[in-house]
Amino acid sequence: MERNFRHLFPALSLLLIILLSFFIITSSSSSDEEWAIISRFQQYLQINTAQPNPDYAQSTSFILSLAKTLTLESETLEFAPGKPLVLLKWPGKEPTLPSVLLNSHTDVVPSEALKWAHPPFGAHIDDDGKIYARGSQDMKCVGMQYLEAIRRLKSSGFQPIRTVYLSFVPDEEIGGHGGVESFVASEKFGEMDVGIVLDEGLASTDEKYRVFYAERCPWWLVIRAVGAPGHGSKLYDNSAMENLMKSIESVRRFRAAQFDMVKAGLKAEGEVISVNMAFLKAGTPSPTGFVMNLQPSEAEAGFDIRVPPNADEESLEKRIAEEWAPSSRNMTFEFKQKGSVHDMFGKRALTATDSSNPWWALLEEAVRKANGRINKPEIFPASTDSRYFRQQGIPAIGFSPMANTPILLHDHNEFLSKEEYLKGITMYESIIGAYASYVGPAGGETLKDEL
Repeated sequence: MERNFRHLFPALSLLLIILLSFFIITSSSSSDEEWAIISRFQQYLQINTAQPNPDYAQSTSFILSLAKTLTLESETLEFAPGKPLVLLKWPGKEPTLPSVLLNSHTDVVPSEALKWAHPPFGAHIDDDGKIYARGSQDMKCVGMQYLEAIRRLKSSGFQPIRTVYLSFVPDEEIGGHGGVESFVASEKFGEMDVGIVLDEGLASTDEKYRVFYAERCPWWLVIRAVGAPGHGSKLYDNSAMENLMKSIESVRRFRAAQFDMVKAGLKAEGEVISVNMAFLKAGTPSPTGFVMNLQPSEAEAGFDIRVPPNADEESLEKRIAEEWAPSSRNMTFEFKQKGSVHDMFGKRALTATDSSNPWWALLEEAVRKANGRINKPEIFPASTDSRYFRQQGIPAIGFSPMANTPILLHDHNEFLSKEEYLKGITMYESIIGAYASYVGPAGGETLKDEL
């Protein structure tokens, strides 16, 4: 028997209209939220915090304004004149538990604007969704992702068990001496009882995220050679330039041997000692340039050396003294900066990536739950503020959630896609939620004791 359903058409049409309206409203709401998130990121990127004259006043004001909208406690600390450190606090229900610290730096490196496709502080978004700006990867993205993740967690009604701190620090790009190095030595930092630190990592060119458990510490070395001046045509032994060139050749051979291991796949970049000449200074200045018929009595070269935590420091120092700058050739050397691969307890400054470290397992699981994957943990090839936390014996993990992205920190045309930026917020929402919910060992023991 044929049935007539025509009487149902008006009701079905009304239902369809309601459903379409719901999806349109939901889509519009989602687009508005995404626009607001990206807009806040652009505003931060547009603040020129490039060394050597970062606009810390504007960046501080901006961060404090965001903290106010999130009802986070805030204070501004200053361990060096003109270098404010903004500290935000999300109190936990169990303040006796060691806290979680989310660290990011506000300063960025200089840029050569004429060599960029878009102004370095314009935060231009192209048709592919790439956000071009100095700091888009290093590391204003991470600082904003922390805040956006907390915004989502708060909106969902999440209440942290552990207290969560966020530190927006100055000075990282020039060594961190007026920032984190001073911060970790302060009474304020001691009061925070930090159990775990999250800090910056690097972009990954594939779909897996890179995570770092240690880093190479910087040794900034200057080698000087002296000798008798002489006429430009004269041949004689042990001139300043000749001795310095011998030193540079010795350094070059060592560098090549280290680099060969990376090229052969025997070691990762972060596992070898890197040496790169940063400057070469010699010659006698004249109004038109340099005096060409005078061999100089002094010459010097500067080297940026990065030492992994598994290196033999004593052996390297001996090599520098005996091969690179031997006193027998009228040479001296000086360290402008010399970090240690050990922490304050004499142990290698490493964060465990096995079952002994509950924070590592929590990170892996949180990333997995957010539909991400992690590569094999690495030693960071350069230096970050994480080293100062690890030197205090506090575990620190470097993680910048940027997959399928070329590594462009300190490069021209630094960018991060909108898609990866938004995914990173989801990653941090999962990680911060997991860390802030972790109760840890019973009996009042702290995680630092456990680790």
